[in-house]
Amino acid sequence: MGGSGQQRVKNTTNLTGWALRSFYDLARITSGQVDPREEPYRAMVLVAPDHIQTGSGRIDQRSTAEQQGAISGKYLVKNGEIIYSKIRPNLQKLAVATEDCLCSADMYPVEARENISSIFLKYLMLSAPFTEFATSVSVRSGMPKINREELAYFSALVPENLKEQEAIAEALSDADALIEGLERLIAKKRLIKQGAMQELLTGRRRLPGFSEEWIEHKLSEISSFGKGKGLPKSDVKLSGDIPCIHYGSLFREQPTIIESLKTFTFDFLGALHSQAGEVLMPTSDVTPSGLAVASCILSDGVLLGGDILIIRPHRDRLDGRFLASYIRQDRNQIMELVSGTTVFHIYSSDMARFKIKLPPLDEQQSIVSLLTDMDAEIQALESRLKKAHTIKEGMMQNLLTGRIRLV
Repeated sequence: MGGSGQQRVKNTTNLTGWALRSFYDLARITSGQVDPREEPYRAMVLVAPDHIQTGSGRIDQRSTAEQQGAISGKYLVKNGEIIYSKIRPNLQKLAVATEDCLCSADMYPVEARENISSIFLKYLMLSAPFTEFATSVSVRSGMPKINREELAYFSALVPENLKEQEAIAEALSDADALIEGLERLIAKKRLIKQGAMQELLTGRRRLPGFSEEWIEHKLSEISSFGKGKGLPKSDVKLSGDIPCIHYGSLFREQPTIIESLKTFTFDFLGALHSQAGEVLMPTSDVTPSGLAVASCILSDGVLLGGDILIIRPHRDRLDGRFLASYIRQDRNQIMELVSGTTVFHIYSSDMARFKIKLPPLDEQQSIVSLLTDMDAEIQALESRLKKAHTIKEGMMQNLLTGRIRLV
């Protein structure tokens, strides 16, 4: 092993009660595999790297070895042991087993040694120093992977007192509980919003005070269409104040809705300029599942790439925000209109045939207002979640280094 792969920490902080320990001073990796086709193993939960949420320390998929059709050897993991993915260690795929289970051969069952808290060890293995070390020694020509021998080169300062380890583990577990609770609440609010969209945008549910009949239109009857222009890279500078949307820069990261803009400055003003209230859609790579059907409503003018379709609603009859929401929820109709057999496209001539059933404009605006309030609530929760992650990161940096002591 070359010196660059070693993690050697000198005890220069003079922390009373903390000592420098290697990975194998803290843990052992169990050996020996079992046949997942035999009892009692085939009825046990089988954990693979894909079943663990990145960086969270949580298992989010549970199914048995029999349900997964496992036939090759697996490791037996005892309740309380850490399951750690040895492939792609930068993804931080590890979790503490909450029951006796199996793990794939791509993972290690890690048992904390006597007087070492397994939960404390989990957070140490999720820390930036451990991840940086594991990533640095796993670089290979093929799949990034860390082996048992390489783990021996990691060392860290840790509290010798089990109670201090447990206090640190409890504080970080509380932070994780807050994060997990917020994630569940956000998921619930999104489902509620999705249900509200399906009911309100189809007229199955009416808001108080509205009773007029909804009328079906072709989109060409209540809107006009435009298209962006090509934006050569030679004419684009990554600075300035003119926002621009093009498929490659944003759409792939937000496959169901374009929510943010990337800022560019152009040496020319030939690109089509879109105004507030207009609806944007990508014109290519619309997937059969509908996951890539996107639309966004503008609040400010932007420059647009050639792969963006602009729908300009007749504002006395159609609210652009209502249209954007309607398009996103009616994916089946979108897929009936797309062109192509391998790469899917949708053009203005296709969207001209899009059918939409509309209430009066004031009801459209009331529906949009309600959905906007739901979006604002979700965004506020997401902001809280982001802050909770930041606070937890700071806690890990301070608690796992002894900068802040709890006992």
